[in-house]
Amino acid sequence: MSGDIPDTTAKPAGFRARLSVQNWVHLILGCFVLVVCGCLVVGGLVLSRISDRTTELVDRIQPARSASFQLQNALLDQETGVRGYALTGDASFLEPFAAGKEAEQDRLARVRAAMGDSAPYNRDLDRIAAASAQWRRVHADPLIAVVRRDGPGGRSSERTTQSKAAFDRLRQLYGTQQAHLDAARDRARTQLDDARHTRDRVLIALVIGFVVCVISLSVLLQRMVGRPLNALAEASGRVRSGSFRRRRIEVRGPSDVRAVAAAVEDMRGRLVAEVDAAQEREELLAQQTVELRRSNSELEQFAYVASHDLQEPLRKVASFCQLLEKRYGTELDGRGKQYIDFAVDGAKRMQVLINDLLTFSRVGRVHDRWNPVDLDGALDRALANLALVIEESGTTVVRAAPLPPVTGDPTTLTMIWQNLVGNAVKFRRPDEPCVITVGCEREGDDWHFTMTDNGIGIAPEFAEKVFVIFQRLHPRDEYEGTGIGLALCRKIIEFHGGRIWLDPESRQGARIHFLLPADAPAEPAGPTLPAEISGETA
Repeated sequence: MSGDIPDTTAKPAGFRARLSVQNWVHLILGCFVLVVCGCLVVGGLVLSRISDRTTELVDRIQPARSASFQLQNALLDQETGVRGYALTGDASFLEPFAAGKEAEQDRLARVRAAMGDSAPYNRDLDRIAAASAQWRRVHADPLIAVVRRDGPGGRSSERTTQSKAAFDRLRQLYGTQQAHLDAARDRARTQLDDARHTRDRVLIALVIGFVVCVISLSVLLQRMVGRPLNALAEASGRVRSGSFRRRRIEVRGPSDVRAVAAAVEDMRGRLVAEVDAAQEREELLAQQTVELRRSNSELEQFAYVASHDLQEPLRKVASFCQLLEKRYGTELDGRGKQYIDFAVDGAKRMQVLINDLLTFSRVGRVHDRWNPVDLDGALDRALANLALVIEESGTTVVRAAPLPPVTGDPTTLTMIWQNLVGNAVKFRRPDEPCVITVGCEREGDDWHFTMTDNGIGIAPEFAEKVFVIFQRLHPRDEYEGTGIGLALCRKIIEFHGGRIWLDPESRQGARIHFLLPADAPAEPAGPTLPAEISGETA
């Protein structure tokens, strides 16, 4: 097509070209979901590690150290009770010894439960339990038995010293176990701190990665979907604004966007073709307009000739025939006078036909500027023009409703009423007075006018024939006229954007309907006659 600039860029192909906008959105959303899931997995692993270290420290090591301290107190209660009983012989010192043994077993069980299956800590507990049992069997119980038998002092003092030395070795075992628990606590705290630092670094990395991923996916979406859509919108805007001859519309991107672009390109091509065809039609129309203006000019010249040159010979024929009858009337017989009357009557009827034809041809070509016209006033002017025949026939004109104003040519609108009323008076019944009823009502955008009379009426089969120029339904010797009245009304009404028809169902006289636009129609542009012709009366 003319005006197109071919686009030499390569068309997209491959995987990216097969994906639609929906596929790209799903793909990017899928990548986004994978990134989120990956972040959640990494964050979950880090939090799980922190939870494990916290659980080990809080639920195992700390309870084990607390129970270990309580175990030490239980052992100290036993040693203190035995030593106090050996020095004083007071049996009340044996109560802490008995309570310490019971508490020792409970604390051992609690420490074992807290540490679980940890072998090093269980070995420490085994050595403490074995040393405690050996201390009671070798030193504490024999010492208590000696004091009960011999009383305090004597051999009990030596045994007390040996018992204290053995208990000090037990305390060394307890110190070893406590050192192991402290080391485990410090190691767990270090691991917990490392896990927290790792969590912070991972969280920062996840946030940065998430932001980078979102930005990357947004850029990808903009590049693969946004840019093609923007290019398509820009191309569609050019087509809408009328600038569609510059270049073809070829958009890279998803398959559905390219399909829409192809549809818009097809539309653009059709618009270019239609514009070219419209330009050709306008050129042809311009040529036809020039030809029509020339033809109208010739018609105007013909109307001028018809109104002057053709009527002048007819007037001469009629005048000389009348002079011939006046001068030689006594010498002519009846047949000669009849021939002269025929010639005069034919010349007059020919002149009337020419005037009617001129009047018909001027409708739509010779008119004043359209202005608001009061149809009541137009009807009054028509009745004034027909005042003589109305008075002689005794015709009564009844207005069923006030007539509205319309926009049009005042002269031709008056001619409508004059022709319709004149026809009703002409074709009245001889045995009854003529009554004409004029009505009007609003129908949508039009005014609907009716004019009903009680005359001889028109047969339904002639409902269209009566609107054809020079079509008569009666002989000239019965009713005078040329048969142009209703044809002239039809041309005037259609010139004003309306229509006229005969009611075929009317049985009492004739009923004529016609429509005129209620709003001002666009004033038709047409050629006008020269001033000397338009001012000529028919």
